[in-house]
Amino acid sequence: MLNDLDSLMLEKVAELHGVPEGAYNIRKNGEGAGRNVTANIDIVTKEDKPGIDVIVKPHTQGESVHIPVIVTQEGLNDMVYNTFEIGEEADGQIVAGCGIHNAGEKQAEHDGVHEFFIRKGARIRYIEKHYGQGEGTGKKILNPQTIIHAEENSVVELELIQIMGIDNTVRDTEVHLADGAKLIVTERLLTTGGQEAKSNITVEMTGEDTSAQIISRSVAQGRSRQDYYFDLIGRNKCRGHIQCDAIIMEEAVVLSTPKISAYHSDAQLVHEAAIGKLESEQLVKLMTLGLTEKEAEDTILKGFLR
Repeated sequence: MLNDLDSLMLEKVAELHGVPEGAYNIRKNGEGAGRNVTANIDIVTKEDKPGIDVIVKPHTQGESVHIPVIVTQEGLNDMVYNTFEIGEEADGQIVAGCGIHNAGEKQAEHDGVHEFFIRKGARIRYIEKHYGQGEGTGKKILNPQTIIHAEENSVVELELIQIMGIDNTVRDTEVHLADGAKLIVTERLLTTGGQEAKSNITVEMTGEDTSAQIISRSVAQGRSRQDYYFDLIGRNKCRGHIQCDAIIMEEAVVLSTPKISAYHSDAQLVHEAAIGKLESEQLVKLMTLGLTEKEAEDTILKGFLR
């Protein structure tokens, strides 16, 4: 049974206002809290370890799957292994994410391994949001690992978002692209206080005529620390682009390491990285429109992370 706090967390991580339509699996404090399947999408509990198998039938069009996780219990260390089978020529969306509310002294943690098999010609959009809240001193920790195998002419869109409130996170993303496969990654991350975040994204383009685009935007405030490592590996005729932009404030630290590795003469790979502070001209312009300095700052940061 979901309470008001659960509903708030679902809204934050999955933009849900109540129980979603279509296929869904809601996990709360390490246990199932609701599930629904459709004629084209099945969700099966794993027998050998915690987690689920999500099976999208070939040629399924326009359906979505919601698989949010809620943690409201201090001292919990939750771990899941989820597998996604996306059938040939299917086109749909998966909305994941985890919200942690920790009002206690012990840490609360959720770790997840998500492995995707994107079959020929399929197109999938995967949205993963992380959010933390609670006035307790216990840490809120999230460690997601995403492994993607994209077959011929498939398209994968990843939207990876950390909204706020997560004390420690290590995000590992690994993608393998076959002939003609396309990848688009958008990462947005905010850290404050003494929070720490690490993001490792590795994309291996083994197939011919593959393409990959990684766009990462982050804001580091307070005494927080962010570490980024991106690697595009071109082993065939391919195109790849990495763009990393960060705004650094107060006493924060941001380390960004974009790497491109070419093993083929027709691999076209580009990387860009920029770290800087808020532009004073932008602040002044918004303040002349009647905003306070804090309001102007918040407006710029929200636009940057959009």
